[in-house]
Amino acid sequence: MTTTPFDGQTAMTRRRALGAGLAVGAAVPLAALAAPAWAVPAGNVPAAKAPAANAPAAARFTLPAPTGPYPVGTVRLHLVDRSRPDGIAGPGHFRELMATVWYPARGVRRFPVAPWMPDGAFRAFVADVGFSELADLGPLTAGHLGAPVARTGRRLPVVVFSHGAHSHEGDHTVVVQELASHGYAVVTVAHQYDTFTEFPDGRITTPLRDTQAPTRPGDFGADLRFVLDCAEQLAAGRNPDVDRKELPAGLLGSLDPGRMGAFGWSKGGTATACAMLADRRIRAGLSLDAPMQMNPPLAGDLDRPFLMMSAEFTRATDPEAAAFWSLLRGWRRNIHVDGAVHISYGDNEALFPQVAKVLGWSGQQLRDVIGTLDPDQAVRIQQAYPLAFFDEHLRHRHRPGHLLDGPSRAFPAVTFLP
Repeated sequence: MTTTPFDGQTAMTRRRALGAGLAVGAAVPLAALAAPAWAVPAGNVPAAKAPAANAPAAARFTLPAPTGPYPVGTVRLHLVDRSRPDGIAGPGHFRELMATVWYPARGVRRFPVAPWMPDGAFRAFVADVGFSELADLGPLTAGHLGAPVARTGRRLPVVVFSHGAHSHEGDHTVVVQELASHGYAVVTVAHQYDTFTEFPDGRITTPLRDTQAPTRPGDFGADLRFVLDCAEQLAAGRNPDVDRKELPAGLLGSLDPGRMGAFGWSKGGTATACAMLADRRIRAGLSLDAPMQMNPPLAGDLDRPFLMMSAEFTRATDPEAAAFWSLLRGWRRNIHVDGAVHISYGDNEALFPQVAKVLGWSGQQLRDVIGTLDPDQAVRIQQAYPLAFFDEHLRHRHRPGHLLDGPSRAFPAVTFLP
């Protein structure tokens, strides 16, 4: 496969990605591959058609339930990094972010479940990818808004998540809520100017097409490091929310700043590598099909555990991924999932089969979008491998099945690349 250069700044918009035909054997622009959930080349996406007039109303889309022993709680935070002036917003403004904390919870029944995205942001998102007819079908998550934190007996290890180009912080909720259900605090960040999100004052922001916007992988990485600072504040019993939002009972003081990891998809995976190279607080890092394309290139040895989960961007086809692999001096693994495509790592595998039913796609049309990997197996892989990785390196637990040691009969599509 050939790709265009990618520096994290010049990414194809969703509208252009949807309008770009994909001929067999043609070069695929990286920006199209690095686009978020539902943003795939139009040559792979059948024309959207509304359900027949007499068709029953579709229910909301759903996400698979997490498998852990704990219910899941969640709370959104409004954060401002006063160490980073915001030249786009103007003088006196600083880097402003929305983030969401997911955690093991208790007594959740009286707390409503959180949507996959805030309603206004979801409507802007589906309009941008050309699926406005799905605007009322936004999925709900397993996270209960504001539920108290479960008493697990010790502080919670922390994992931060970075989304892909022109995407949003909810696009890997399957992985996020799985980790939370097994006793992790997971903090997802909406990278301002390259995301769809909603602020407490009602502002809805969308990806900004401005070459001066701070949206390179290094900028995402700086966001992750700032979120680690906020996690440390929560661990110390201080509320980092700029609006002094009331936090769920038990959240303050519940996080463990000595056990922190990070993961990301696509550009977010590259950002994870950037942050980890710069910040030793990140004790373990995971990338989901990240191109690792940077200008200047990533440099410097990394002596902490790193897991690369590849689909399109393999070391054999992506020189930057191969170069990053050579920097890894500690525990390292590179797994590849047969039949997966770039957007297979994420909620796409759970959501697109439901989109296909609503829009009347054929089985082949669906496979053209999400690849040939069985969607149920794709979800199980997403739930199993990140959990096994962070359990081993943040908790020193070797999960049953020894998933990280080599091929598993439970996951025949997963291969280990030497």
